[in-house]
Amino acid sequence: MFLLLAIILFGGFAANVAMGSFGEKPILGDVGEMVLLFTASLAFVAAILKREAVAKRNNNSKS
Repeated sequence: MFLLLAIILFGGFAANVAMGSFGEKPILGDVGEMVLLFTASLAFVAAILKREAVAKRNNNSKS
């Protein structure tokens, strides 16, 4: 769930940056882009930590 959220948020960030670079007016300003990228990073870190916890739990149960 967190990884999907990170992908969606980063896709929104990338789309906003692409719109700005192709000459159209971007939807978000600088602060909005920063918040979007920060939120995507947090979701990505949460997904990685969750997967590591599951892997550790599975590794301990096999021993």
